[in-house]
Amino acid sequence: MSFLDKVYKKSDSIVFRKIADEFILVPIRQNVGDLESISTLNEVAARIWELIDGKMKVREIKDKIVEEFEVTLQQAEKDLIEYLKQLEGIEAIIEE
Repeated sequence: MSFLDKVYKKSDSIVFRKIADEFILVPIRQNVGDLESISTLNEVAARIWELIDGKMKVREIKDKIVEEFEVTLQQAEKDLIEYLKQLEGIEAIIEE
């Protein structure tokens, strides 16, 4: 299976919040926010997080990003795959 055909869902151990103009991911460890591991997201990363729903394929997320932001297909694919692998690495997302 191609990486672009994968489907991801969000882990229950991560909380997404928008505070003022910033988007953040907060890992939850033993029912408490792990403030040492907070991640700040840019607008594109926040949109990707919103699109991860357990149903949409990676290629569909890529197409949405290309549609909504000024980026080429190739750059969107490269950056999206890299970002999803980072999210996988911190267990923020799980492959369906």
